[in-house]
Amino acid sequence: MNQQDIEQVVKAVLLKMKDSSQPASTVHEMGVFASLDDAVAAAKRAQQGLKSVAMRQLAIHAIREAGEKHARELAELAVSETGMGRVDDKFAKNVAQARGTPGVECLSPQVLTGDNGLTLIENAPWGVVASVTPSTNPAATVINNAISLIAAGNSVVFAPHPAAKKVSQRAITLLNQAVVAAGGPENLLVTVANPDIETAQRLFKYPGIGLLVVTGGEAVVDAARKHTNKRLIAAGAGNPPVVVDETADLPRAAQSIVKGASFDNNIICADEKVLIVVDSVADELMRLMEGQHAVKLTAAQAEQLQPVLLKNIDERGKGTVSRDWVGRDAGKIAAAIGLNVPDQTRLLFVETPANHPFAVTEMMMPVLPVVRVANVEEAIALAVQL
Repeated sequence: MNQQDIEQVVKAVLLKMKDSSQPASTVHEMGVFASLDDAVAAAKRAQQGLKSVAMRQLAIHAIREAGEKHARELAELAVSETGMGRVDDKFAKNVAQARGTPGVECLSPQVLTGDNGLTLIENAPWGVVASVTPSTNPAATVINNAISLIAAGNSVVFAPHPAAKKVSQRAITLLNQAVVAAGGPENLLVTVANPDIETAQRLFKYPGIGLLVVTGGEAVVDAARKHTNKRLIAAGAGNPPVVVDETADLPRAAQSIVKGASFDNNIICADEKVLIVVDSVADELMRLMEGQHAVKLTAAQAEQLQPVLLKNIDERGKGTVSRDWVGRDAGKIAAAIGLNVPDQTRLLFVETPANHPFAVTEMMMPVLPVVRVANVEEAIALAVQL
């Protein structure tokens, strides 16, 4: 064996040693693992490095900076992967979560004194927390859950919606990299390479995990409620109404309603979903909304749209939203019935009765039902009902 052969053998051995020193389960990105068991094990090890509040502060500061720095990238990736929402609005959501999610400043120990002595009450971490995240707000939910759960001393195992796995994994990797670069532990945030329904179902009952945080639609929240044996924090579907009466600042109301109902194409559960307006100001409000890049549909156009957007409407009028149209732009929805609207159109709205499927179903798209009522008392009663 000559010198060149020896060098080749040495290089091969060193390369093999280097490869074997890396966790075999990690899949090319920090925090992404081939199996759920490996992901949970890594998160358990990482959580041991969060004993001090100072370390939590360091990790959260790094996550805030990374979340804001990469907010645009993650917004673009989310829209590209899921087809839902608007890049500028997702960018705003990501920045808002990075800046505004409460951190360790919310940790307030309590001290009680009395005849029997002094009692110190201080909340302890759960350890490893499981987080199920949606396709509608993928990066924003990862950023929010990362900050709030790390603040309490926990590491997090994420089960992203399969339709948003790339952007979710990218967010997890970027936040992990920022934490490690700042001197924090590796793998505070973990997930699996190929998340699916089974991933979430396993986390519902995974041994050693005591808390489950679920963000998603009715189906996933109901599944978690029925099948988990853990403490559960769940945020599901919503259908928030907005009420406008004769005392309102109508120009401001019109601007705010259009902006809110069209924000990220209405996929946020806190967006305005139903507009209930007192008859005396209804026409003027709708006229002003048309000046805010909203287009009013006729009853006939709404009738054409209904079977396109909703399926399986029950006796209450509630339907199942067609996933193909969730979070799509108003212009694309209008085009489905051959209607051309200006490019800058953000919202479609139509006057409907209170029991119309558009009013009783959370549409999750920029289509807003407008319900006219006699007075504010009737409006408030209907808002509570919806």
